[in-house]
Amino acid sequence: MEHGNILVQISIYLLAAVIAVPIFKRLGLGSVLGYLVAGALIGPHIFGLVGEQEDVMHFAEFGVVMMLFLIGLELQLKKLWDMRGPILVVGSAQVLLTSAVLIAVALAMGLQMREAITVGMVLSLSSTAIVLQTLSEKGLMKTEGGTAAFSVLLYQDIAVIPMLALLPLLAPYEIRTGEGLSGWQQTLVVVVSLVGILLAGRYLLGRLLRRVAGSRLRELFIATALLIVVGIAALMNAIGISPALGAFIAGVALAECEYRHQLEADIEPFKGLLLGLFFITVGASIDFGLIASEPMLIFGLVAMLAVVKFAILFGLSKVAGMSPGENYLFSFSLAQAGEFGFVLLAFAGRHEIVSEDLKGILVAVVALSMATTPLLMLVHEKLVQPRFLRGESDREADEIPDTDTPVIIVGYGRFGQITGRLLNLCGFETTLLERNAEQLDLVRRYGIRAFYGDASRPELLKAAGADKAKLLVLTLNNQAESLAIVDQVRTHFPHLKILARARNRMHQYALMEAGVTHVFRETVDSALAIGECALRLLGWRASRARRAALEFKAYDQRMLEQLFPYWKDESQHIEKTKAYREQLLQALQEDRREVDLHLDGHWESGQGSKPGL
Repeated sequence: MEHGNILVQISIYLLAAVIAVPIFKRLGLGSVLGYLVAGALIGPHIFGLVGEQEDVMHFAEFGVVMMLFLIGLELQLKKLWDMRGPILVVGSAQVLLTSAVLIAVALAMGLQMREAITVGMVLSLSSTAIVLQTLSEKGLMKTEGGTAAFSVLLYQDIAVIPMLALLPLLAPYEIRTGEGLSGWQQTLVVVVSLVGILLAGRYLLGRLLRRVAGSRLRELFIATALLIVVGIAALMNAIGISPALGAFIAGVALAECEYRHQLEADIEPFKGLLLGLFFITVGASIDFGLIASEPMLIFGLVAMLAVVKFAILFGLSKVAGMSPGENYLFSFSLAQAGEFGFVLLAFAGRHEIVSEDLKGILVAVVALSMATTPLLMLVHEKLVQPRFLRGESDREADEIPDTDTPVIIVGYGRFGQITGRLLNLCGFETTLLERNAEQLDLVRRYGIRAFYGDASRPELLKAAGADKAKLLVLTLNNQAESLAIVDQVRTHFPHLKILARARNRMHQYALMEAGVTHVFRETVDSALAIGECALRLLGWRASRARRAALEFKAYDQRMLEQLFPYWKDESQHIEKTKAYREQLLQALQEDRREVDLHLDGHWESGQGSKPGL
């Protein structure tokens, strides 16, 4: 390809992403679907603005490689060991059960045993790239369902190793005997390579990074970080297995390294760009000509795969005791094929385990299945999740007598009780709504007048006096539930001022994006009180400790507000957070040298000026 043509191709990829992704984000469909649709439109099978994707796909797969490396950096060996239960039990059960069912279906359709086993392994895997990106965008990574999905994806990524070792054993005899290495020899090479990466990462790469960091040249550190990832990818590719797996192992090995956070910050921008390119190439690789020639077969296989995987995942979530609602998130998020399916199919094709026709059909099924993930997550978000937010209990909502109380409190747990008691003691009546039946019965035993009902229902809010009240205090710690209530209040009762509890920064950002201006993170004040007490016990004067706590609080709030535009861009968020932390450190160091105590009055007077502190 000529140099000028390369620049044109790059411009087309970037332009497609710049146009499609913001549109899909604004429509609430997520960036991943935007990338996939953009790729499909510019690909060779629709407008033909770019050619075949095989070469580009090899380059774009570095996005997946870097993502797995960063995941590994987050998983210290102790943390990985702590997750061994869900990883080994649920992960292995999902892969084995899904493979068994799909092998049976493939045999029933007339495929040979080796082809059926390949189909089972390829389609049992889910898309780490798309699922993690989608869960992160929706703020669901830390939920019970999101954590379980991550554990299964982690197991699947590791399971690719034995799958790649097994595939050569399925090759026809003449192919298998003509190879340089036998099946067990290939397996030995894989195991030795991965152990070597683990040891090198633990004992050599850390020393290398320390020496490079000593040069104080940031660009050299970035180059070294990329060299580690690309070098490991090249080694894995040379021995015939997925580069992403080697990168993941290297990340785990470096998880204890003191330069872990710097590696994350330096690699994150490259990962984001290449991962977007990967999604575009997946969309462009969908062969619409083949789909048009076999539409019933291919769409039927995609639908069958989603149903089979959803049913198995849902059953496993029940066995694992996952809470209602979270089990649907877990099942919907993993009910697709994954990018490692392309790797396995290319490997199987080289060993003549599957025919070219079958390989083409499976590639189309994998690509289409990956493209359905954002749509499945949208179905979950719009149709399934609201049912659980409204509750499926047989208990009817309480009848609420006519009331003109100025404040409605939603959620009367430990957080809501403190707020409600303060307001009551100050002479303000409140209407209390609680959806947890056990909590409701408990507070009623103490003589507290509260009502059962789901505050995401406009009719219940109206019965509670929302059309007359002045304030709605939202104390739920569940992000999805609180956002659903905010949406209903802003739609039907826009005059109500909302004061909302946030479980963490991401929850607060989501509430701010929904238009809530009075947001309170639940642990800020109590944590600062402990820190202030600790400073006094370490010998600081009470006024000095108080001033330090207030200054920290004010800086933290300003930082949160100024970082709000970047909360969905992890690399920007990390970079700017580091800068603000440096500013805070300098401010506190200057305060330690400050002897003029008249500043105490300034901090005390400004304490209540920021409602979101």
